Amino acid sequence: MNALEIRNKFLNYFKNHGHSIIPSAPLIPENDPSVLFTTAGMHPLVPYLLGEVHPAGTKLADYQKCLRTVDIDEVGDNRHLTFFEMLGNWSLGEYFKKESIKYSMEFLTKELNIPVEKLSVTCFKGDEDAPRDEETAKIWEENGMPKERIYFFGKEDNWWIAGETGPCGPDTEIFYDTGKEPCSKECNPSCGCGKYVEIWNNVFMEYYKDAEGNYTKLKQRNVDTGLGLERINMLLQGKETPFDTEIFKPMMDKLESLAKNDNLSSRRIIAEHLRSSMMIIADGGKPSNIDRGYILRRLIRRMIRHLNKIGIELDKLKELIDLNIEILGEMYPDLVQNKENIINTILAEKDKFMKTLENGEKELQKELSKLKAKGEDTLSAEEVFRLYETYGFPQEVTKEISEENGFKIDLRKL
Repeated sequence: MNALEIRNKFLNYFKNHGHSIIPSAPLIPENDPSVLFTTAGMHPLVPYLLGEVHPAGTKLADYQKCLRTVDIDEVGDNRHLTFFEMLGNWSLGEYFKKESIKYSMEFLTKELNIPVEKLSVTCFKGDEDAPRDEETAKIWEENGMPKERIYFFGKEDNWWIAGETGPCGPDTEIFYDTGKEPCSKECNPSCGCGKYVEIWNNVFMEYYKDAEGNYTKLKQRNVDTGLGLERINMLLQGKETPFDTEIFKPMMDKLESLAKNDNLSSRRIIAEHLRSSMMIIADGGKPSNIDRGYILRRLIRRMIRHLNKIGIELDKLKELIDLNIEILGEMYPDLVQNKENIINTILAEKDKFMKTLENGEKELQKELSKLKAKGEDTLSAEEVFRLYETYGFPQEVTKEISEENGFKIDLRKL
């Protein structure tokens, strides 16, 4: 089963259970200045979670394109992505915990054929703001989840809010056991050792948090769920990383064939950032020096630096974009429709960046050599600023190259 088949199974399942299928909102939020990009399926639906009537009804399902910028520097390891897709089902004041949990358990075990033995769940343990969620645990037991695989954790693990304020509530998270050996006797879904991978989050959204940190009940109880497509696709295929699935593997193989100095982390960065950049451009994004335009510029420029680093000629960029459209076009027709704009935008940004990269990197390497000769390991904030002021060399590129060469940078005075 591949990602598109999983998506279609999900949407068909919820359609057959009375949900209206709504289209993915754009990555660039409409009429929402509070976020640069759509980071979760709930963002486009906030007005309806607060009580407005949705034109498609009270039971919805969708796939949502999402982009989170906090992990850009982590991309290159075996799991971090900036762009990802969330599958979601929604109840706007209609059903609540009982139906939501039943749907999730049935979809995972009957539609995707995951053995119950592979699954564990977590629930909210309660605090001064909301009670312990024994009701959710009981419903899980009624749906076949063994009591010993039901865990309780606090707000840091089992409470969902998008931002500092807004609709929120306790959640129950579903984890997949990869079969790895437990890290200790206390190994559980919260430990992060890699044995348990979170796949689905069901939020029981019945609270509103205001700017003073107070929680009040919403006028309607909602369900907001999110199932990570790249993650469940990886697990169902028995792969170690999303980069081993059909979403990325053809690009990873192509990059390996072109690279003169192959580096796995660089290939992952290139593949991930190219996909993310193409998605942003297809939804109307343009490179700039501020806000979301800066994020797009940063993704493209980091990708270009790593193409350079592993010795791939930059005139291959169009070929790589064409390959991605071939890989992803059926899932995301917007890429096909916006092909020329995507190519022109990325190639124009490449041309702008190349001189900056060449001159700045040469100057940075001189400074790092001087530090090494003096036995020092930290590049000063003043030097970081000089490289930017004189050569237009971005701070994040200075940081990445310095760290690759074993140096730290001091940004405290910037």
